Amino acid sequence: MTVHVVTGGTGFLGRHVLPLLLARTDVEAVHVLVRESSVARLEAMAAGWDGGEKVHPLVGDLTAPGLGLGRRGPRAADHVIHLGAVYDMTASEEVSRAANVEGTRSVIALATRLGATLHHVSSVAVAGEHRGRYTESDFDRGQSFGSPYHQTKFEAEQLVRETCTGPWRVYRPSVVVGDSVTGEMDKVDGPYYFFGALRRLGELAPGMAAVPVAVPDVGSTNIVPVDYVAQALVHLVHRAEGDGKAFHLVHPRPQSVREVYGAFAAAAGAPTPVLTVPAPWLVPFGAIGAAVSRVPGVSTVRDLVLDQLGIPPEVVDHLTFTATFASKQTQDALRGSGIVSPELGTYADVLWRYWAANLDPDRNRRHDPAGELVGRVVVITGASSGIGKATALKLADEGAVTILLARRADELDEVVQEVRAAGGESFAYPCDITDPDSVTSVVKEIIAAHDHVDVLVNNAGRSIRRSITLSTDRFHDFERTMAVNYFGAVRLVLELLPHMESRRTGHVVNVSSIGVQTHPPRFSAYVASKAALDAFSEVVASETWHDGITFTSVRMPLVRTPMIAPTSLYDAFPAATPDEAAAMLVRAIKDRPKRINTPVGTLGELMGTLAPKTKDAILHQAYRVFPDSASARGEKKVVSPVDADAPASSGGSLVPSAPGVKQASRAAVAFMRLLPGVHW
Repeated sequence: MTVHVVTGGTGFLGRHVLPLLLARTDVEAVHVLVRESSVARLEAMAAGWDGGEKVHPLVGDLTAPGLGLGRRGPRAADHVIHLGAVYDMTASEEVSRAANVEGTRSVIALATRLGATLHHVSSVAVAGEHRGRYTESDFDRGQSFGSPYHQTKFEAEQLVRETCTGPWRVYRPSVVVGDSVTGEMDKVDGPYYFFGALRRLGELAPGMAAVPVAVPDVGSTNIVPVDYVAQALVHLVHRAEGDGKAFHLVHPRPQSVREVYGAFAAAAGAPTPVLTVPAPWLVPFGAIGAAVSRVPGVSTVRDLVLDQLGIPPEVVDHLTFTATFASKQTQDALRGSGIVSPELGTYADVLWRYWAANLDPDRNRRHDPAGELVGRVVVITGASSGIGKATALKLADEGAVTILLARRADELDEVVQEVRAAGGESFAYPCDITDPDSVTSVVKEIIAAHDHVDVLVNNAGRSIRRSITLSTDRFHDFERTMAVNYFGAVRLVLELLPHMESRRTGHVVNVSSIGVQTHPPRFSAYVASKAALDAFSEVVASETWHDGITFTSVRMPLVRTPMIAPTSLYDAFPAATPDEAAAMLVRAIKDRPKRINTPVGTLGELMGTLAPKTKDAILHQAYRVFPDSASARGEKKVVSPVDADAPASSGGSLVPSAPGVKQASRAAVAFMRLLPGVHW
C-alpha cells in the first residue's frame, strides 16, 4: 500500500488527479497540501469521491518557508506529486518565482525528508524559444525565455535535476484545456482567451459557418485535454520504471493554427478555414508589420484592442511554439494502457459549450431564445401608478420579471396583482429612494431573492413649476427635486453597479424629460435635476462600456396621467398616454439606444445650439403666456400629487391651475400646437 503527498490538489489538474489516485486499490492515503482557507473546500470535494476518506488535509502554503509545515504530515511517503505552481502567462516574475522556484525547492526538501519519489509536474515551457525538435531527454539547450513563466518553470525543473538526492521524475504537459468528455475548465487560459473574439465573429456573420477563409501559417501549438494529462500522469507515477526521466504529456503531433481555428470555428459557427497562406508569402507582411509596430503609439493601440477583446498581449506573443515536442518515451510507457490523447476536432465542441455556459465573461448578456426580455429582472421605481404601472404591464407581456419600487405599499401590491393576473411575474418592494438606508436595504433584499438585476428603470420623480422670481427664498424646492430625480436615482445606480459589474452586463433607463432639451420656463429646479442625471449617466457610461453596462435617457414629452388631472388647463394640451410612454421604455430596455428623443425635443435642442438667443426670446414669450399658478404665488395652497412615486415625465408636466381657469388662451393654444409635448 502506498502513501502519497500531493501539492496543488485543489487546482484544476489536481481535481482530476486525486480521484484517479483514490480509485487505485494500492493507495492507502493521500495527504494534500492546502492553505487553511481551502480545507473545507478539499473536504467537500473528497466527500464526493469514492475513497474520499483516504484524503487528509495537510495545512501549509507552497510559498511559505518549509511549506509552512514544520514537522507536520506523514513520517514517510512513497510518492510526492508536485502539481502546485503558478500557471499564468500574465503573472509577475515575483509571483511566479515564489511559487514555481522557491515552492519547488521546499517540495524537494519534503520529498527527501519523507524518502519519497518526487514527481515534478513541469511544462513544455522549459523549451523556451528553442527552435526545432525538443525531446524528452533535452533540457538545457541554451534557449532563451520570453516570460517569467517560462523562465521559472525552467529553473524549477533545473532544481529537481540538480538538487534532488532521491528518485525523481519530470512530467511536461503542453497546453492543457478542459475535460474532453465534460468540457470542464476552471478558468480562461490559453486558447480560451480567443473564444470571445471567435464568438463575436460568429455573431457578426450568422449563418456564414460555411464561408471559406484563409488562415495564415504562423506556426503550430500543442493542445491536450486535462483528463488525458491526469490519466497519463497517474499511470506513469505508478510504473516501476521511469526514475530520472522526463515525460512529454503532449499530443503526438503539432497542431497548426488552421487546425485549432477550424475545430473551434466549427463549434462557434464562425467561417471555416479551407486553405493556409504559406509562411513565405507572409514575409513581406511581417516586415511591414514590424516596421509599423515601431511607429510610436501603434503597440499601445494594439494592446488596447486586445484588452477590449479580453486577450492579454503576453498570450498573443506566445500563440505558437517554436519547438516541436517528441514524446516517444511517453507513448512507449503508455502503450497498452488505453490512454491516448484524442484529436482536438473530436472534443472541441464540448469545450466550447462548457465555456459558453460557464466561462464566457459575456454569457449573461445572451437572451433567452424565447424572447430577449424573457426572465430578465427589471427594477422600476415610481411603479405604483402612471408610466411605471403601464411599463410593468407591458414587460409582463415580454416575459420579464418586474421588481416594483415605490413608497406606497398598498398601491404597489395592487399593481403586482394586476401584473400577475396578466400572466407576468412581479414583486413589490416598498422603498423611499430619498432614504439611503431604505435603498441599501431594498437592494440587498432584491439581490438575495432574485440573484441579480438586469435593468434599472429610474422612473420615480418630483416636479416643481415655479418661476425663479418666486423661488429666491425657496431653496428647498431645488433640494427636493434633486433628492428624488438625481440623488435617489444615482443612489440606486451605485448600489446595483457592483452586481452588474460582476455579471458584466446591465442597463439603466433614466426617465428624463423633453425639458432637458427645450428648457421651458418655470421648471428650473426640475430640468436641472434631470439634466444632472443625464450628465452623470453620460460620464459613467464611458467607464462601464467594457463591462456591458449601458445607459439610455428617455426624454419624455407630456404624458396624460392622473397627475395632470387637477390642471384643467392641460385638458387642451396634446399629451402621450401612459401606454405610449411605457412603449418608449420597453424600446429603451430592448434596443439600449443612447437616448430616445421626440422630434420637438430634438428641434429645441438644435435651436439652442444654432440660435440660442432666439430660443431665449421665444421661451420668454411662453413665460409670459403661461403664468405662475395661484399656489406658486402663495395665494392658494394646491395639494400636488407629485411625490417620489410619481413618474418624472408626468411630474415635470404638472401646472397647478389658478382658481377658475378652464381654458387656455389663444397664445397658449398656439404654443401647444407649435411645440406639442413640451411642459409649459
